[in-house]
Amino acid sequence: MDRKKVLLLAAALLIAAFTAFAARTMFSGGAAPQAEAVQAQNVGPKVLVAQRALPVGTIITADSVSFQNWPGELVKNAYYVEGQADMTKLLGTVVRFPITAGQPLTQGALVAPGDRGFLAAALAPGMRAITIPVSAKTGVGGFVFPGDRVDLMLTQDVRGEGGGESLRTAETILRNLRVLATDQATDSEVVDGKTVVHAFRTVTLEVTPRIAEKVAVAQEIGEISLSLRAIADNQGEFERILASGDVKVPEGATRAEEESLMKQAMARPIEGNTTYVTGGDVSRFQRSTVPSAPAASAPAPVAGPAPQAAMGGAAPVRTGPVVRVTRGKDTTVEPVGAK
Repeated sequence: MDRKKVLLLAAALLIAAFTAFAARTMFSGGAAPQAEAVQAQNVGPKVLVAQRALPVGTIITADSVSFQNWPGELVKNAYYVEGQADMTKLLGTVVRFPITAGQPLTQGALVAPGDRGFLAAALAPGMRAITIPVSAKTGVGGFVFPGDRVDLMLTQDVRGEGGGESLRTAETILRNLRVLATDQATDSEVVDGKTVVHAFRTVTLEVTPRIAEKVAVAQEIGEISLSLRAIADNQGEFERILASGDVKVPEGATRAEEESLMKQAMARPIEGNTTYVTGGDVSRFQRSTVPSAPAASAPAPVAGPAPQAAMGGAAPVRTGPVVRVTRGKDTTVEPVGAK
């Protein structure tokens, strides 16, 4: 090939490569600002959304919701917008309608304390609310907050028929009860990122109708104390329920169905299979059984007619101990010590 043609071909290739590089740079540089402009145009204010699924009756806490960016054209007037919503008033409200994870919360979906139907909305279907008095000693020193789960212990003195020293007992009568409110507060006060502990005199619990009757009777029998449950206990309780057959997971169930069954099992109050201790389990100087009635003492001997002789006839009336003496066919009654 002619040298001149080779040079012209090389020059054409260089020009083509340079043109392609310049065009690519120009198009990429122009598209980025356009994409950024579109993105900036679509991003709207931050709205309050659910961090997890919130079924009916869920009490709103700081870790259950958060503010997230939301497209401006999709923001509704009913949404809680950052900078406009007062979170201190939203904490402690109750979910009135089911809310899925990532769904914005609307003003009609929450009911605040003091509003009509607030406590009824906080209750799960078929559940009841009952209030019991507590003190710093029986209420875990105030470290019980709405949304926690507690066990109920009954302390009483059991007296036997014979009287005397009574049997001191403590029995866990109910487990896994949800705390709805302490006094009349359904939220926790947070100052500088720390939860403030307050003393309270009453606790409102979520129970079944039958458990409500048990609690009412227990208050008349003795003193009720709260025992705070650990969050980690829920998984172990679910495994126990599965092993007992109370909850059956169908074959081929999805992960979402298993989680739904687990949540229902963990939210269920537990009665029966109670545990207890007596004074004898704590101290060797205390009783371990209920006092029983004293044994009946043998009646004292009473003076009366002596048995009749074997041959007939009334024997003379004698006092004191006697013995029967038989001589041949004749039997006589002789007083002890007689000559």
